[in-house]
Amino acid sequence: MAERTLLVRYLGAVQGVGFRATTQRLAAGFAVKGWVKNEPDGSVAMIASGEATEVDAFLDAIRASRLGALIEREILEPQGSSEGLRGFGVRR
Repeated sequence: MAERTLLVRYLGAVQGVGFRATTQRLAAGFAVKGWVKNEPDGSVAMIASGEATEVDAFLDAIRASRLGALIEREILEPQGSSEGLRGFGVRR
């Protein structure tokens, strides 16, 4: 199976609304590893890695959750490696 690692940037009203905690909770339902963190510019950055179908389903779950209404723009950037990732957590 093909592994996929993405850097995702979410723009919109995504800070101060439980975005990171909800994303971490949703990640528990999928075979993904990575992290989510607030950025100084008001966006949220996330690395999601795993089997491509799991990563895609995880991203769909984020979009379908209450978070979807907060996201004005989503930028996906493929990454080369998932080396060093363990579990899924919130970074500060």
